Amino acid sequence: MVCDSCRERDAVVHLTQIVDGTVAQVHLCERCAAEKGVETTVAAPKTPLAGLLQSVQQQLVASQADQVRCSFCQSTYKDFRATGRLGCARCYGTFEASLRDLLRRVHGSTRHGGRRYEPPAPEAMQRVSTVLELRERLRRAVELEQFEQAAQLRDALREVGG
Repeated sequence: MVCDSCRERDAVVHLTQIVDGTVAQVHLCERCAAEKGVETTVAAPKTPLAGLLQSVQQQLVASQADQVRCSFCQSTYKDFRATGRLGCARCYGTFEASLRDLLRRVHGSTRHGGRRYEPPAPEAMQRVSTVLELRERLRRAVELEQFEQAAQLRDALREVGG
C-alpha cells in the first residue's frame, strides 16, 4: 500500500480517525507520519530519575561483584565479563545474583522453559548398536565377496529394522 500523503513510499503507519461520526483511514510512510507528528514507535515514558537510579544500582552491583572472588578458582565477575567464561562450576554459586540479572536481561527469565534432555531408552541403544554391527559385518562380507553370508546379514538387518 502506498503512502496517502507523498504517494512515493510504502505505508507503514495506518491511522483510523473518527470525526463527527465519519470514519477516515489514513495510510502514511514513516517520513510523512513523522512530519505530521505521529509517533511510529511505542516508547516507555522517559523519567530521568528512574533511569538514573537503575544505572546507579547496576554500577553498585557490578562493583560489589568485582570485589568478590570464587573461593575455589579465585576468579572474579570482572574476569567473566572479560572472557565470557566462568572459572569453575563453583563460580555459578559465587556470582549467582549477577548471573541472574544477566540471564533476565538476555533471556527474559531466570528459569529454563525448554525441553529437558532425556537419554535414549536402553532398548533403543541396543538396537542401534546391533544395526551398526550388522552393517559393518555386511560391508566386510561384500568386500571379501562372501555373498551368501552378505545375504543372510542383509535379511537380519531387515528383521531388526535397520
